Amino acid sequence: MRIVVKVGTSTLTYPTGHLNLRRVESLCRVLSDLKNAGHEIVLVSSGSIGMGVGKLSLPARPTDIPTKQAAAAVGQCELMYTYDRLFSEYRHTVAQILLTGSDFDHADRCFNFQNTVRRLLELGALPVVNENDTVATDEIVIGDNDTLGSIVAVNVGADLLILLSDIDGLYDADPHKDPSARLISVVPEVDERILALGGESGSALGTGGMQTKLFAARRATAAGIDMVIANGADPEKLYDIVEGKPIGTRFLKKAGKEA
Repeated sequence: MRIVVKVGTSTLTYPTGHLNLRRVESLCRVLSDLKNAGHEIVLVSSGSIGMGVGKLSLPARPTDIPTKQAAAAVGQCELMYTYDRLFSEYRHTVAQILLTGSDFDHADRCFNFQNTVRRLLELGALPVVNENDTVATDEIVIGDNDTLGSIVAVNVGADLLILLSDIDGLYDADPHKDPSARLISVVPEVDERILALGGESGSALGTGGMQTKLFAARRATAAGIDMVIANGADPEKLYDIVEGKPIGTRFLKKAGKEA
């Protein structure tokens, strides 16, 4: 199975912006084990700006573009150093790919991306994809890695897209405001009723919210890819997700569609 796993800033870091070492180490160990089992893994990783905030000892996520770019430049080094070190412990090689929205709009560049990822997977490497926040100001302003994860999943022909965040999945109401809100375990179709359940807020250090995840689900399922939203606090649950067990919310690919 070819699996794209998107991990959010809130999963990778503490609210301070510093790395949640125990969680990241667990994530890398589980992904390495899934690779050992024969799965192909592409990791779409947020966290460069958030980790840059911590590395630079900034009081909060910056709001101006130059400081965001500076934080991303510092944080991306820290992020890839950490992934390289942790995955190397399990004898897996990582490869960094930084993208902008225009890379997918440009046919030749998109084709090159597809070929590069497929060749990396053939060589047994684990691609780590992130937005190129250091130069792509549009991506910093309006971008999010939920969207990037779904675009990557479609372009690499994934079988499954997993979005790990600080939420358990999609609820039928806002669980922060309604104590009777119930988790929706399976969504057969991402229609207007489902899209209406999306909110707009993300974490203080991240950019995504439920709304971006639902749009990602619509893109992925339309391309024949199942998608799961799950809480990234326990990376061990990735085993159950890959086995099809009811973790989080699973959005089913459209009937007759194959990735």
